[in-house]
Amino acid sequence: MSTIQPVILTADLDVLLGFYKELFGAEEVFRVPEEGPAFYLGLRIGDTDLGLVAKADPGTGAAPRILLSIGVGDVDETLGRVTALGGSVGGGPTDMPWGQRVAHVQDPDGNPINLTQPVPAP
Repeated sequence: MSTIQPVILTADLDVLLGFYKELFGAEEVFRVPEEGPAFYLGLRIGDTDLGLVAKADPGTGAAPRILLSIGVGDVDETLGRVTALGGSVGGGPTDMPWGQRVAHVQDPDGNPINLTQPVPAP
């Protein structure tokens, strides 16, 4: 388990589970309870843990105060699959001066995600 683990509250656990599985290859590694409708799902994406918690009314804020930055093999290819999986694209992809290609997306609940990949040095 990661020392710091982001956890997302959601009213639709199945939608977010499908999004993170299909887009990032997330694997379910922990479930509470083990049988029946889940309250908590522990996911593993690469070497990182992400939690999803079912909550009937997760609330919405005026502006997010946290975002996920997820490294992918190909930002452009991943970006092309976001909307088909229920997410939305906010911007990019853009090659940044610090050596990353970045695109800004949101998952189906509107949580912000930066898709990133290293850009080879010129």
